[in-house]
Amino acid sequence: SGFCKAHIKLIKMAIWFLCLLSLGYVAYFIAACWLDFDRALALVILTGLAIVLIAYSLVNKWWGSAIVRLLSPCGKCCQRAWPWLKWVLCALILIGLITWLVLDMSQRREQLVSLGGFVVLVLILFACSKHHRAVSWRAVFWGLSLQFVLGVFIIRTEPGFQAFDWLGGQVQTFLNYTIAGSSFIFGDKLIHEAFAFQTLPIVVFFSCVMSILYYLRVMQFIILKMSWLLQLTMGTAATETLSVVGNVFVGMTESPLLIRPYLKDMTKSEVHAVMTGGFATIAGSVMGAYISFGIDPSSLIAASVMAAPCALAMAKLVYPEVEKSKFQSREGVKIAAGEEKNVLEAAGNGASVSVGLVANIAANLIAFLAVLEFVNATLSWLGNMVNLPELSFQVSRIRPPPNSLTDNLKKWESKEIRVGVEEVSGDYDSGCH
Repeated sequence: SGFCKAHIKLIKMAIWFLCLLSLGYVAYFIAACWLDFDRALALVILTGLAIVLIAYSLVNKWWGSAIVRLLSPCGKCCQRAWPWLKWVLCALILIGLITWLVLDMSQRREQLVSLGGFVVLVLILFACSKHHRAVSWRAVFWGLSLQFVLGVFIIRTEPGFQAFDWLGGQVQTFLNYTIAGSSFIFGDKLIHEAFAFQTLPIVVFFSCVMSILYYLRVMQFIILKMSWLLQLTMGTAATETLSVVGNVFVGMTESPLLIRPYLKDMTKSEVHAVMTGGFATIAGSVMGAYISFGIDPSSLIAASVMAAPCALAMAKLVYPEVEKSKFQSREGVKIAAGEEKNVLEAAGNGASVSVGLVANIAANLIAFLAVLEFVNATLSWLGNMVNLPELSFQVSRIRPPPNSLTDNLKKWESKEIRVGVEEVSGDYDSGCH
């Protein structure tokens, strides 16, 4: 109260400034929608999301505890009925899933192949499980179900497809701003002809943006909300869930830094889940490089998001939890933030950190492409000995030449058949005579 009294004039000026700023944005928003609503659709979506987040924060801050107390009788009732209610829900979901699969695959029977492969994969992983009796089928079931629901929503529904298609287009447009920086450094000609100057700068730009978002605590908010959903449904520990969700946005080396203070107290199963999540998803900076190759951005984003719950489910299937976890509750677990003092420092650090990743990508491409070319040359030399000069490591390139061994074998077989027919017909004629 003493601080408010001492700075009452400054506080009033700040309130008036915020009010004027809000009124100005409302006027701008109305004008944009009035002139061209289709053009302002992205602005409408972003404004709606901002309003929802602000409203959620205010409600949670002022009335969150009251709402929890109001709903506590319903929660206690559900807890008492949960031992039998969960089996009813599982049965209903299973019946609905089987019905949908039968109706859908009756028209696309070739999809039974992928379904069978998926079942075989789960059985193989269960056979290789570290502790078969300790497998948490709740985590496995919910992880695979969430992946399935996300896949159906994104691929089979019009709103989901349009949403991710729009998101992919926005990401592509956003990454194209890299050209402004790379063309200034390397020139327009190089960025259109050389891979190193066209694709690798995207990694630098994306890493810079992610660092800024972490400084502004935007990524922490998104990761916490997504991990809350996975932890609520799958029953996994808070630390491993945070790390796996973080892998959707950052790389395998950066994601464990989110839970760095808790790594020493994590169980082996939780560490295994962290490693699995890192291998299952695509880092944001590398995703930018893939998009520059011409891969559909919406498909990459959807695949990375869908991989998070599935990775957690497969990790718990292969290495189930048999120890007592210290992080079963999210209380006391906080995401580590950077030590930057301002946005410019965060942007600079993000760009500097990406230099090692860019050098690593370039070095690996040079080495592996050179080794692959040597292997192809060796296979071509060996294949040339048997009239297969196009033999290479790429299986699709193996095409027997016209005078190859297989053609000669076919000719010999047809010649033997023709000779055999002539002999049989000759014997038949002599027998008739």
